[in-house]
Amino acid sequence: MNQTTKKWLGATLLVLSSSLITGTVMRNGSDLNAATTEAKQAPVAAAMSGLVDLTSAAESSVNSVVYIKATQNSRTRTVETYDPFSDMFGELFGMPGQGRRQQQVQTPKRQGAGSGVIISKDGYIVTNNHVVEGADELLVKLNDNTEYQARIIGTDKTTDLALIKVEAKNLPAIAIGNSDDLKIGQWVLAVGNPFNLTSTVTAGIVSAKARSLGANGVESFIQTDAAINAGNSGGALVNERGQLVGINAMLYSQTGSYSGYGFAIPTTIMNKVVADLKEFGTVQRAVLGVSGIDVTNYIDAEKEKGNEIDLGTTRGVYVAEVVEKSSAEDLGLKKGDVVTAIDGREVTKMAELQEALTQHRPGDKVKITYVRDKKSRTATATLRNQQGGTEVMEEVDMDLFGANLRPLSENMRQQLALNSGLEVVAVKRGKMMDAGIQKGMIILRVNDKVMRTVEDFEEAVRAANQSSDRTLWIRAVTPSGRLVSAVIDLSEGTSPKGKSSKKGK
Repeated sequence: MNQTTKKWLGATLLVLSSSLITGTVMRNGSDLNAATTEAKQAPVAAAMSGLVDLTSAAESSVNSVVYIKATQNSRTRTVETYDPFSDMFGELFGMPGQGRRQQQVQTPKRQGAGSGVIISKDGYIVTNNHVVEGADELLVKLNDNTEYQARIIGTDKTTDLALIKVEAKNLPAIAIGNSDDLKIGQWVLAVGNPFNLTSTVTAGIVSAKARSLGANGVESFIQTDAAINAGNSGGALVNERGQLVGINAMLYSQTGSYSGYGFAIPTTIMNKVVADLKEFGTVQRAVLGVSGIDVTNYIDAEKEKGNEIDLGTTRGVYVAEVVEKSSAEDLGLKKGDVVTAIDGREVTKMAELQEALTQHRPGDKVKITYVRDKKSRTATATLRNQQGGTEVMEEVDMDLFGANLRPLSENMRQQLALNSGLEVVAVKRGKMMDAGIQKGMIILRVNDKVMRTVEDFEEAVRAANQSSDRTLWIRAVTPSGRLVSAVIDLSEGTSPKGKSSKKGK
């Protein structure tokens, strides 16, 4: 492990909102193009007394950044407690199980705060998933103090992005810039609501690009030294022209507050997520089917073992594994190859490879350039979805199942001695009720897939819909600890929102 890695591990990555749950932790392209065209264009940069003039950029962007208050209502849930002494005495008198008790627990109403960015005049707003996750109500306040109730259009935990909407017209939409055009050392502004101080603007430079931190499933962060703090989550990172180039998401800190660097999700990723959430209700994830590491890291690791490695290049992604029946296997990629470009765009590390793939949908054809035996080659791959097909997938209509699911909290995992699971918090008429699933049960597996998030359940449904028997096999546990099984037939009434899957574009 090198010294840089040790320094990163010694600090804390903090999301920048006031969390609802834990307190402090750390295409439709026409709308985006319209926002870019219609928003005020500020001058590139004017030299004043030797300094870059960022006043126009601040003025053109501050009205496009909103304050978001997220509220999670009080909830009642059933928890099971265990008293070993009562259980022991129960066993002595022939009454086993006396140590187990069920009781109703009322969780308090919780509130959190963050920021968001208006991207269209008709009320679409981008923010972070962790700002709105678990919220029952969303209040959006504009810079002029106008308030709106917002609804969630869609969320993507993998990129930590969410799209919400207010019913309004002629809102001050921000101009959308291209984050690929950013250069190291370029001036940027962070605009948001840290510590509930609305309309706060700080300045800094781009410190690094395509930074991977291991915090999200897909990430290629813009690193900046513009001061950002709790409450900046979902706010705007803008360039000297006042164009949006990133959504602020995290800070790197040893103290819990700003001490050097913040991280933003680039607009190249944001644009694709927004387009997918609008059109499909879920993000279409294109998969190449390789696992790998930055080639420089691989070479360094081999040197530490005493091995001298010459792969013919020191820039790219070393392919450590090729997934069976994947796009990469069809392409002919092998372990030991080094991917250096996608569609002519240079790839120097894994984060850049991820960022390039996030801009595609299943079914898209891409040209992969790679080095093998010190020779560069190029071949065309057809990208697949996570289930191995080339179809784009619609959002799963959970109303058909009639159940409200949520991941187990840390407290429940400890009480129930479970590593994962989805709690059934409500059941109404639907396929779950018909299969015998009841409120309070914990769903452990669906078709042998471990359930950790609601997205896991949705993915299991999509995979089953593509299988020949279209069946969900559910393994669950009751509040008393009894294991139960249930079978759901998906052959009728489960096409996403009544639609058939669409082919990739």
